[in-house]
Amino acid sequence: MDDSGSVRLRPVEAGDIEVFFAQQSDPEAQRQASFPARERQAFVEHWAKRVLGDPTARARAITVDGAVAGNIVAWWQDGRRLVGFWMGREFWGRGLGTRALAEFLGAGQEETRPLYAEAAVHNVPSIRALKRCGFDELEVVRDGSDEFVVLKLG
Repeated sequence: MDDSGSVRLRPVEAGDIEVFFAQQSDPEAQRQASFPARERQAFVEHWAKRVLGDPTARARAITVDGAVAGNIVAWWQDGRRLVGFWMGREFWGRGLGTRALAEFLGAGQEETRPLYAEAAVHNVPSIRALKRCGFDELEVVRDGSDEFVVLKLG
């Protein structure tokens, strides 16, 4: 693993949303995550209302050497605290997502336990990052034709 690059987390800024939109619009990223892209307006509204507008959510921009590399978010859903992260493809394969997740889970950050995550069964890099940060695999669930691994921390 090439761990070059200075990984930092910071609060999400207005201009980050356009970068996040471009990252989620990447067809390969959509395939990897088994998550369809939202249209621009729906994406912006989701971030404004469901992420940044939710006082119980914790959202951070992931930066690498100052560039916005992706985002990481924790939120409540169906009585469970979940975490998810999305990295731009140009930042894949260098362990940066694992480093960002480890920082996000650290003291003074997202300390809620248990914490859950889901990843498409074929998204091996994300599953590996979650396991490296202490998540354990609980089960595989099916959503239509997609299968997801459910993982739990603490």
